[in-house]
Amino acid sequence: MDFDLPESAAAVREGVLAIAGKYDQDYWGRCDAEKRWPEEVWRELVQGGWHALAIPEEYGGGGQGLLELAVALEALAEGGAGGAASFMYLLTPAFGGLTINQHGTEEQKREFLPKIAAGEIETCFAITEPDAGSNAVNISTQARRDGDHFVVSGQKIWISGVERADHLVLVTRTIPAAEARPRTSGFTVLLVDVAQAVADGTLTYRPIPKLGTNTVASSMVFLDEVRVPVSRVLGEVDQGFLVLWDILNPERILAAAGGVGSGGLVLKLACEYATDRAPFGKPIGANQAIAFPLAKAKAQLELARLMTYKAAWLWDRGRPCGSEANIAKLTAADAAWQAADRTFQTYGGMAYSMEYPIARMFRDARIAKNIPIAEELVLAHIAQHELGLPKSY
Repeated sequence: MDFDLPESAAAVREGVLAIAGKYDQDYWGRCDAEKRWPEEVWRELVQGGWHALAIPEEYGGGGQGLLELAVALEALAEGGAGGAASFMYLLTPAFGGLTINQHGTEEQKREFLPKIAAGEIETCFAITEPDAGSNAVNISTQARRDGDHFVVSGQKIWISGVERADHLVLVTRTIPAAEARPRTSGFTVLLVDVAQAVADGTLTYRPIPKLGTNTVASSMVFLDEVRVPVSRVLGEVDQGFLVLWDILNPERILAAAGGVGSGGLVLKLACEYATDRAPFGKPIGANQAIAFPLAKAKAQLELARLMTYKAAWLWDRGRPCGSEANIAKLTAADAAWQAADRTFQTYGGMAYSMEYPIARMFRDARIAKNIPIAEELVLAHIAQHELGLPKSY
């Protein structure tokens, strides 16, 4: 067993940290307050190829894997971006680059991967629906065949990044859930040209006002007879559930990496404050009531990091990683939340002031316990598949 990071991943960490170090908390606070994408950081990531690490070299990428992508995301979050980092690595590097490389045809790879690597196009992902929620099997967005096109109608909710995406990785039903046998059949994943559909008037979206993670909008998306060429199917028609797992598992692994990095960032701020703040003549960090909860948060983050790296390592080798991805996401989200909560307590009343970044990090950390999958569903999966308990849903 070797717990050293590969040289490639260590180099990624240093490279991304160097970029993150150029941007202070005032910058990230402005991006959040102005509800704008961190364009300056994104351009630097693209110019250095740090967003295209998992795209093969023949298409202009780094030729590395999900582990390096996870390390990059963790470094960006820990280096200052916090929760904003997750979407920067999920939307295009994972949902676009990883998925097309894993399940695209050779023609699709040649068309899209070089453009993603060059930063010429961006992507997002749409699966969640108002009535289905976390129950992906019950989605009802329908794609019907019409000659050499699919025609898609339905609604999606909480779709992040559609406002800047060139293409949307869209999960549809080509066999309704009530008719599918097994129920996981009948899914088809399509690559939708967003600009064309908007121009045709068949795709519209409406941003949802939300509590945090404001550097990217999350929207309701309305699909009304969107025409998608058959050549834009990712994987096979009716067999999209196989593609879906290769989207959801990396999503959970990267979300875990973001949690580890964000938790590390907020814990660093807590320790700096606890070392400097001395209202009673000595630093408040000298008190066990302050120090011990922060130490526990550090231990939880280190454990989450180990499982995150293990899950990414398994995925890179084509081995089953569903349970590991779920456990990584569960533990990292909770560790990040505990770190944010204890940091809030360490800062006391000043954590409530918008002059400090703690309030922003606190609210951004909370949502990670619900997305990309609620912790209750992760626990149900562990109970059933790891403990052998009866299925609860």
